[in-house]
Amino acid sequence: MDPLNLKWQSKAVLLLVLPAVAVDALFEASWWATQATSVALWTLGLSALLGLIAWRLRSATPEAAVTGAAITASLMFSTMTVPYEPWETGLMPVFAVLVLTSISTRLGRRRKEQLGTAESQKGRKASQVAANLGVAALVSCGVAQSWQINQSWLRLATLAPSAVFIAGLAALCEAAADTVSSELGQMLNSRPRMITTLRVAEAGTDGAISLGGTIAGILAAGMVALVGSVALRGDPVVFYVSWVGGVFGLLFDSVLGATLEPRGWLNNDAVNFLSTLSAAAFALAALSVIPHTGGALTSH
Repeated sequence: MDPLNLKWQSKAVLLLVLPAVAVDALFEASWWATQATSVALWTLGLSALLGLIAWRLRSATPEAAVTGAAITASLMFSTMTVPYEPWETGLMPVFAVLVLTSISTRLGRRRKEQLGTAESQKGRKASQVAANLGVAALVSCGVAQSWQINQSWLRLATLAPSAVFIAGLAALCEAAADTVSSELGQMLNSRPRMITTLRVAEAGTDGAISLGGTIAGILAAGMVALVGSVALRGDPVVFYVSWVGGVFGLLFDSVLGATLEPRGWLNNDAVNFLSTLSAAAFALAALSVIPHTGGALTSH
């Protein structure tokens, strides 16, 4: 449970993410409704369906499902190409995150309940969804893409859509890796160790990592990177940079959990938001120095 005096951080994360992605999704939907109605309908419809699935699976509360749907719509609009195929957008890596986190949360639930670390059966809250998925949408929207290009973060004269989405994909990789490593690490009977001191700690302790949980998290990040790269027709650079960025964010999350969170400086939502942000930043920094080729960016 987060300390009461840090609840404002969860609200701040939600306020930072939800209005921005909702406005972006609505603006894009209204534009595409006048240009190609099917694009707007497919995007909004599939985003709403994904939110409904998350709610029905009890992976998210109704408010969290709406938040997730808005984030998904924003990501789909930000990563679409012409001709439009909804399966070749940010929908697929978001779906991969949902599947991986839902399965890992349910595995070994009885043991997690005994440890007192099991997720609420009502599902994740809106602030948790914003903390885990919000950065991906924020760094992928049109304004962020233009900034990345203007600041020469991307060393390309022409850009494939997958190149400008690489930071967002890395953030999604971290979100999956963090949840999977934590949930499966608690399910295993191995004793975790603090990432900063390597001292043995109780399962579920912030900043504690286990070999099995870490490997599971790395594999989860790789799966999301693979799904995203295939969906967006990215080359090996997109896959490897987003994967490594996700793993970097996973380790950064553990460091924050071992240092700032126990001191009462950050709550869990703030830690998750900063960790996905670190994954995106790592991917951008790597992409700015790695030679990369891509096709022309299609946008409106």
